Amino acid sequence: MSKRQNQYDIGLDKTPANYVPLSPLSFLARSAAVYPDHVSTVYEGRSFTWRQTHERCKRFASWLAGKGIGVGDTVAAMLPNIPAMNEAHFAVPMTGAVLNALNIRLDAPSIAFQLDHGEAKIILVDPEFSGVITHALAQMKGPKPLVVDVDDAAFSGGKRIGEIEYEAAVAQGDPDFVAIPPRDEWDAIALSYTSGTTGNPKGVVTHHRGAYLNAVSNILAGNLGQHPVYLWTLPMFHCNGWCFPWTMAAAAGINVCLRKVEPNRIFALIRQHGVTHMCGAPIVYNTLINAPDAPKGDAVRRVVGLIAGAAPPVAVLEGAENIGIKLTHVYGLTEVYGPASVCAEQPGWDELPPAERARMKRRQGVPYPLEEGVTVLNPQTMQPVPRDGETIGEVMFRGNIVMKGYLKNETATKEAFEGGWFHTGDLGVLDEHGYVTIKDRSKDIIISGGENISSVEVEDILYKHPAVLFAAVVAKPDPKWGEVPCAFVELKDGASASEADIIAFCRTHMSGFKTPKAVVFGPIPKTSTGKIQKFLLRNEVGSAKAITA
Repeated sequence: MSKRQNQYDIGLDKTPANYVPLSPLSFLARSAAVYPDHVSTVYEGRSFTWRQTHERCKRFASWLAGKGIGVGDTVAAMLPNIPAMNEAHFAVPMTGAVLNALNIRLDAPSIAFQLDHGEAKIILVDPEFSGVITHALAQMKGPKPLVVDVDDAAFSGGKRIGEIEYEAAVAQGDPDFVAIPPRDEWDAIALSYTSGTTGNPKGVVTHHRGAYLNAVSNILAGNLGQHPVYLWTLPMFHCNGWCFPWTMAAAAGINVCLRKVEPNRIFALIRQHGVTHMCGAPIVYNTLINAPDAPKGDAVRRVVGLIAGAAPPVAVLEGAENIGIKLTHVYGLTEVYGPASVCAEQPGWDELPPAERARMKRRQGVPYPLEEGVTVLNPQTMQPVPRDGETIGEVMFRGNIVMKGYLKNETATKEAFEGGWFHTGDLGVLDEHGYVTIKDRSKDIIISGGENISSVEVEDILYKHPAVLFAAVVAKPDPKWGEVPCAFVELKDGASASEADIIAFCRTHMSGFKTPKAVVFGPIPKTSTGKIQKFLLRNEVGSAKAITA
């Protein structure tokens, strides 16, 4: 018996009239056409309109194409948050190529590996990083990319190491260059490397469809509306700035570029340009909260901030409100374009006492508006854990805002997508409302005498201590208990506290077995995006350098 024919499959095919592959390139074209004279970018006394930004991107794309850059090629960028970095997010994919935004804090061997692995044909270099790039190029095993210098009047130092300067390349390009649309919205748009702690990092390949959808999700989840004024406190190299270069084009907003995160400069730019939105890791907001000149009272200008990572300390959520920043917690990874879940606010939260409101807002939450799902599953059975807020499982994502996979690493890609979900490696719980809360990374759970201790829970208590600026907790080997919590603490300027003070404070706020058994004072190592490098702390504890209580 023949299958029943679906009447809707007959003569109703995709055509150029009713189907166009999704790509964030369309956002730039639209804003340039609809809001040509609206300001798109401001930086150090310079400004561009959306018409000018569109033209500059087309010109640079034309120059890239003239150098043979096309579909499947890689263009790398070693740049801070300056206009050229924003423009590269459009100019490079306009040629069909893929943008590899490099972490500006990497060392030469790491950069050399990524340039080789991604087969970069061209690299944009800021003078500040000319030294490390010179060393990286010397260590490459494959063909070296052509270097384009990107001068910045706001930086003095460094030197040119390239064959041409960026503005000269832009000037040589054709303003009427026609962007090459993706043949398929599944085509790659960006290559980002994970900050692997052992071995070489993995190359995360993202696609036009996901970039398009996450850019729009940012508008919805962050309540950006039209024409927001966005301050670039988040590195553009980090998950392509969480897709915000494309988000700002979709919203026809203003990109307020910022070369370096400095509290006084940030507060000045907020006042000067009427900043409405910003993003960052908890460390960024904590630095602003504790800045000597942080605004208070009538000096506060209201800003909406997205904060990402594991559950941010309650002290940070409360402190941000005191300086005018209303935080919304988002969560994600490089593999899901940055944030792909949000702690969606519910009516009545604003009326809650500050501590309770902060407790509600620190959850990782629910799927981004255009992400299919985020939940907590038992990784063995792939079934959801009970919504009891206690049963721990692995946090997993599914949907269109998930990477294509890892470049040249089929094994890792297969493992990451096992069971039809992307496995994050984060451990969490589901509450009665279906909101996800991360308890720890799987490798950061401390198992002491058979009891699981969440390092995040201990860190949250440490941040409540008035002298603590930054805190991190890792497992310390112990002959009796197997592992015990060891706290690393960075104190606020002018503050003091002893190991006994810290441990006693924790004992008054949590069960005795969860309290740190050792405290190490001093600067805590962090990545350029503000994440604490726990693997370095674990190495330190493993080498018996921690002081035992």
